[in-house]
Amino acid sequence: MTGHDNGTEASTTAPATGRHRVVRSGTVDLSVTEYGDPARPTVVLVHGYPDCKEVWQPVADRLAGRFHVVLYDVRGHGASSAPEPLRGGFRLEKLTDDFLAVADAVSPDRPVHLVGHDWGSVQGWEFATVRRTEGRIASFTSVSGPSLDHFGHWIKERVARPTPRRTAQLLGQGARSWYVYALHTPVLPELAWRGVLGRRWPAMLARVERLPEDAGYPTASLRQDAAHGAWLYRDNVRERLRRPRPDAYAHVPVQLITPSGDLFLSERLYDDLERWAPGLRRRTLSAKHWVPRTRPDQLAAWIAEFADAHEGTSTGAATETAPAGSGAGRTGRPGARSRTSAAERLTARAAERFAGQLVLVTGAGSGIGRATAYAFAEAGARIVAVDRDPEGAARTAELSRLLGAPEAWAEVTDVSDERAMEKLADRVTDSHGVVDVLVNNAGIGLAGSFLDTTADDWRKVLDVNLWGVLHGCRLFGQRMTERGQGGHIVNTASAAAYLPSRTLPAYSTSKAAVLMLSECLRAELAPHGIGVTAVCPGLVDTNITATTRFTGVSDQEQERMRAKSSRLYRIRAYPPEKVAAALLRGVLDNTAVVPVTPEARGARLLSRLSPAAIRALARLDPPL
Repeated sequence: MTGHDNGTEASTTAPATGRHRVVRSGTVDLSVTEYGDPARPTVVLVHGYPDCKEVWQPVADRLAGRFHVVLYDVRGHGASSAPEPLRGGFRLEKLTDDFLAVADAVSPDRPVHLVGHDWGSVQGWEFATVRRTEGRIASFTSVSGPSLDHFGHWIKERVARPTPRRTAQLLGQGARSWYVYALHTPVLPELAWRGVLGRRWPAMLARVERLPEDAGYPTASLRQDAAHGAWLYRDNVRERLRRPRPDAYAHVPVQLITPSGDLFLSERLYDDLERWAPGLRRRTLSAKHWVPRTRPDQLAAWIAEFADAHEGTSTGAATETAPAGSGAGRTGRPGARSRTSAAERLTARAAERFAGQLVLVTGAGSGIGRATAYAFAEAGARIVAVDRDPEGAARTAELSRLLGAPEAWAEVTDVSDERAMEKLADRVTDSHGVVDVLVNNAGIGLAGSFLDTTADDWRKVLDVNLWGVLHGCRLFGQRMTERGQGGHIVNTASAAAYLPSRTLPAYSTSKAAVLMLSECLRAELAPHGIGVTAVCPGLVDTNITATTRFTGVSDQEQERMRAKSSRLYRIRAYPPEKVAAALLRGVLDNTAVVPVTPEARGARLLSRLSPAAIRALARLDPPL
């Protein structure tokens, strides 16, 4: 099944109708809810702390049309009963008993696809590595929760060999784990949760994590769930970190989904995880910890894709061959990292982040736009290539598919036409879903003095270079905010945005406006989890010089100047692929402004340190 099919079908948001049952595990009754057709592959979603199964509801709604989806309240949480006594009742061995009881009840004849978040993921690592679960799990997706055994080995290795980098990693994760220490104290966590912390937690969580409003979450059982759940930490953490299992190898394929903004878990905590999970598939999300609530569309799509890939293939061993760029095979050791080229590392990072996402690029028929579409295609993104040249857009879409895009489509649109852009936004959303990354790249060149530039010349360059960007930001940005699951907007400006020129007044003005628009949007859209990046290339060898209009000269002189400019740019020989790579890094790092070429970076620095020098340079005639 293609990535497009996964993303489209998994994005259904209609509430699913659940069927409730109680499953007995020893002396504990577990509350289980099932969605979808039991004849279909079973996906079991396990919640974390201090949640109950309702944290998974948005993801369950999106998966229920294609899978048999099962949620259950961990013992002592939600509608499940608590063990007596509490001490010792939450050990991982007993949690494994609970999982097997649920799996046997809901899918007695077929292995299940296991997904865990937070402590659900901690449990999942146990289920995926102990021998008595072999044959019952087809795949495991870990979200925001480490293996305690791997964590223990991770700590021991850094204590044994305390290099500056390893010491910083250890101290950094130690600071993030402050709540673990608090939960080990007697009585106080229970009192806090049953008192002021329990009352304020929903508002705190909504503010810090920017959760969408939901009257049903957190649930009324929060205070009791959090008080009981403290024993998850007390019964397991210290023992496993002190004496981690030496044989905690995954016997199923594993997908790791890591939120880059997780406040509790450092990304470095997952270094060297391939040692314990061969063929590990890595994914990253630009989000905080509670991704089942903040990024249900992307999470559901990745879960569906991974389950599809491993349905009916479970053999009791993790034998997956990870796709190119998935991040598999990286050891996390400093020596191994140095043997990997920067381009390979970028490709791996991009694949972890953008695989399956929908990326729309304007001006994709040639130059920087085409190179950008190819870069995202190599990362496994779905591509919408937009250009007013039908052949150029079709060619970009065709090659994007060959380079790794699960799907790619060509769209013919003039970005300066507001009505045409509105139709494009509706068409793309209806057919493919909400765009995850928008690249407003389309632009035209215009050179000539201000006095030689007519009002019609100004309208043409502003219609494409500025209004085209405005239309894209407004129409697609609005849909991103309404979805409420983040995204990223890239606007192609230019070094001309901060490098004034006597012969580029219209072009420089249009690009300066794009740069300032990007800065303003970055501030406005940040609360929605949407990043905005302005890319500012210098002299790049594209066909823009061959189409640039020179005002105030004859047709013959215009052709001569175009040829001269094109020759200078070819001699400079800075390829658009390097701009695309810088753009990709800008999105991955959520960088505000990305000057690309050496002259662009130099001009950016000089504009800040010595504006007078920049004004002096403006009097010179540039290549264009």
